[in-house]
Amino acid sequence: MNKPLLFLTAIALLAPLVRAERVKLLPAGAPGIVAGEDKENDPTEPTIDVYLAPKQTACGAAVVVLPGGGYGSLAMEHEGKQIAEFFNSHGVAAFVTRYRHAKRYQHPIPMQDAQRAIRFVRANAQRFGIAPDRIGVMGFSAGGHLAATVSTQFATENGVSSRPDFSILCYPVISFLEFTHQGSRRNLLGDNPPPELVRKMSAELQVGDQTPPTFLFHTDEDKGVLSENSILYYRALRQHKIPAELHVYRAGRHGVGLAKDHPQLSTWGALLINWMDGLGLRRK
Repeated sequence: MNKPLLFLTAIALLAPLVRAERVKLLPAGAPGIVAGEDKENDPTEPTIDVYLAPKQTACGAAVVVLPGGGYGSLAMEHEGKQIAEFFNSHGVAAFVTRYRHAKRYQHPIPMQDAQRAIRFVRANAQRFGIAPDRIGVMGFSAGGHLAATVSTQFATENGVSSRPDFSILCYPVISFLEFTHQGSRRNLLGDNPPPELVRKMSAELQVGDQTPPTFLFHTDEDKGVLSENSILYYRALRQHKIPAELHVYRAGRHGVGLAKDHPQLSTWGALLINWMDGLGLRRK
């Protein structure tokens, strides 16, 4: 086992877990960490906020949550904490990940942080009381691009896989070739990325037979990230016969999170739980 994973396991075992405990994903002084002020939405090193469901309702499923922010910030409240509390209310553990991003960091750092988060949760599944084969990833906007990336590009390190067992993409950035969000592409890849890297990071082109089952939701009114992004990914999933469900709502701006103040759009959360139940993810 490599040193970062040993460090993660040690942290998880040393202290009793409390709700929203913050765990560092890298040991102090690890190579590649840029010194600077560590703000909530601009981390200099990756962390996970651990939200465990109450023991009496915990179902064993878990989700690694990747907030959005255009690869330039993190929406830690409405695409992080609120999402974790929603999952906890349905018996699902949530691990809100503060991954590194521009201006300090570009590709492949965000991908590596997200992969590391999935491996951390899986390596410590017994400690968290979750099933190692029911660990999903969820992302919003640029976090959705990151979730799609780790759902199509994964590897095993020291016997622990970074492949999520299911994927949830909320108004995601998907393509860096068509209908793309230029700010996310620029923050992640720079101003003039090589064409082969642009293709590699266009998630609709990377879907394969091992891509996990996926739930997507978007809105027609989203002007920040066009719904064609979700449609491209859904079509790719269909081509590879990956179980998928896509909901495109008529109304709703970009970045709505749970959409608590939008009676129609707020139904997406119930649809998600229904989808998870259909896959048997919340079984006791």
